[in-house]
Amino acid sequence: MRIIRLGFGIALSMVVGTLALADGGGSSPTRNVPRGSDLEQAVTAIEGGRYQRAIALLETHTRRDPGDADGWNWLGFARRKAGALDAAFIAYRRALEIDPEHRGAHEYLGEAYLQAGDLASAEEQLAILDRLCWLPCEPYAHLKSAIAAHRAGRR
Repeated sequence: MRIIRLGFGIALSMVVGTLALADGGGSSPTRNVPRGSDLEQAVTAIEGGRYQRAIALLETHTRRDPGDADGWNWLGFARRKAGALDAAFIAYRRALEIDPEHRGAHEYLGEAYLQAGDLASAEEQLAILDRLCWLPCEPYAHLKSAIAAHRAGRR
């Protein structure tokens, strides 16, 4: 019986780990990108706070691969962090047109709504994440925390 429980625990942790890699980003974007690509260079630039550099790389990447929801999500993230909120909304919406279940894009879109002062729309994104995450997932937890901070006035 103990071996069965251990096996189930290992299998569950493998599923959770796989889902974490596939969640399309989180508050600290994952490094799940092709080595040497524009996308990898953009993620490196984002991690270094070089958002304008990341935007240039991601605009090139999304022109080459317009069906890459992750690329659009990263572009929205970089634009939002660079202060180009309207342009970020465009990129997040494009990511969600491509992949309506992209959890990272829902999280970041919710954060963008908070930045714009639209709490109701951020809560809508949280509700979508609640439906998409059948196990606890980072995008849901991060957006929920951001909403709580926003409500408490700690934007």
